[in-house]
Amino acid sequence: MIRPLLAALVGAAAVLAVTVPVGADQPGPWRVCTSGDYPPYSAADGHAGYRGIDIDMVRDMAAAMRRPVRFVPTTWSSMAGDFASRRCDLAVGGVSDSPARRAYADFSLSYRRDGKTPIVRAADVGRYATIAQIDRPGVRVIVNRGGTNEQFARARFPHAALTVWPDNATVPDQIAAGRADVFVTDSVEGRYRTRQYPGLRVLHPGTPFDNFGKVFLLPKNDPLAAAEVDGWLAGELADGGIDRRFDRWIGPAATG
Repeated sequence: MIRPLLAALVGAAAVLAVTVPVGADQPGPWRVCTSGDYPPYSAADGHAGYRGIDIDMVRDMAAAMRRPVRFVPTTWSSMAGDFASRRCDLAVGGVSDSPARRAYADFSLSYRRDGKTPIVRAADVGRYATIAQIDRPGVRVIVNRGGTNEQFARARFPHAALTVWPDNATVPDQIAAGRADVFVTDSVEGRYRTRQYPGLRVLHPGTPFDNFGKVFLLPKNDPLAAAEVDGWLAGELADGGIDRRFDRWIGPAATG
């Protein structure tokens, strides 16, 4: 079933691509909301703007459709309001498929599966590998505010000491400095973060605690936007473009 679906979506994207004549009035820039704090999906990069897997995909997709892109800063806590108020046309950056987000946005097809795994100090590898080991009084769990990491921690670790940290980009610093014990986040982020912090380890990234799709958020009830985005993603999935981007950022020879 997957291959026929991908073929149909690729075909739809091709039709859309040729229906806009060269020289015709082009649509305005894609306003793309992103948090910029969730590498390797999306990270703020000073004056250069943003970088990451989702950022690369959006730029390449926009180039294929001859549309400029304008990235709009958001946070995990404000994303629902920003998106529902149409401050942005898409939202990207490691966005997980969740029922709460379906209330205010439609989803693209899933371009990757991921799940929650712990990040700990190297000395604690054997102490916090399971939910039971983490969900104990005295274990200091830290998560970023407003996203699925916080939702997961509140649901699975009611007995641990939970710190909700305002800046996802600096959560690993708290673990490395010994001010928290465990950060549970997506396995892809775990793989990336532990390359930046040699004293930290991501545990069982191949067998996470749960499993969910990574998606782009789309406007509600906008079939043209859905066809454009899903058609382009389907083409990238079919020819390995998505896998190549992930390899660049978290593969054995990662350069991201």
